[in-house]
Amino acid sequence: MCETCGCGNTGKEKTGIPGKKNKQDHDHDHSYTHEHDSYGPHTHYYDDKKGKEGSHDHSGKQVINLKVDVLARNNMTAAMNRRFFEGRKVLCINMVSSPGSGKTTILEKSIGRLKSSKKVYVIEGDQQTRLDADRIEKAGAQAIQINTGSGCHLDAQMVESAVKKLDPKANSILFIENVGNLVCPSRYDLGEFRRVVIISVTEGSDKPLKYPNMFETSHLCLINKSDLLPWVDFKMDEFVTNAKNINPRLELITVSAKTGEGIEKWEKWISEAAIQTNT
Repeated sequence: MCETCGCGNTGKEKTGIPGKKNKQDHDHDHSYTHEHDSYGPHTHYYDDKKGKEGSHDHSGKQVINLKVDVLARNNMTAAMNRRFFEGRKVLCINMVSSPGSGKTTILEKSIGRLKSSKKVYVIEGDQQTRLDADRIEKAGAQAIQINTGSGCHLDAQMVESAVKKLDPKANSILFIENVGNLVCPSRYDLGEFRRVVIISVTEGSDKPLKYPNMFETSHLCLINKSDLLPWVDFKMDEFVTNAKNINPRLELITVSAKTGEGIEKWEKWISEAAIQTNT
């Protein structure tokens, strides 16, 4: 189990092997450190099998919190990913959303418009299957699937492994379609240049208030399925106010992956971001 979010992600997931169960075994440190006036900092070790405290170490050694250590390793790899992208001038965009918001359909539309001028690559993150990767390849982009099993997010190590296999060319675009989840992916830097959160008008105007970390860490919000606005109770002004209160710098574009509304604005945003990676 992941100590950061509680999911089954161990960091040992396989890329491009759909439907295969992943190992869920990894080390757990159930020790904790506190102080007594006479001894100073020391450590208690908890015996999982006996259900009680085991040895009592007064050596003065301090135990590093595993939760911090996991993110530290991730962030170190993310920094290396970022340097690689910067060196090759690859625009890396991390696409995050809840399930069913329309990430894959938006990517299909985007690939069709971008592939004539840019080489496009996609890393697909899902718990099982390579259904979305197949769709992306049919749209004209090179894709690689990462199946996370019971894991609820991608991490920087998974992206590093996938990038080595994709070997993106200079001045290309790499989209990372993260696992559908608005909680855990917000904490994991993958080395991306920009993070884009997608919501659909069927999800409610209070989404930014419920998932503030995701909106706070994103650069752009795509409000998808605008063609359904006449039939749903989505208050656009309220949503924009909530999003801006969480992140005043957040850009917003209303789109419909079905009708194509707003896709040109989205494409322009990508082009401007690509220019920034070359400066």
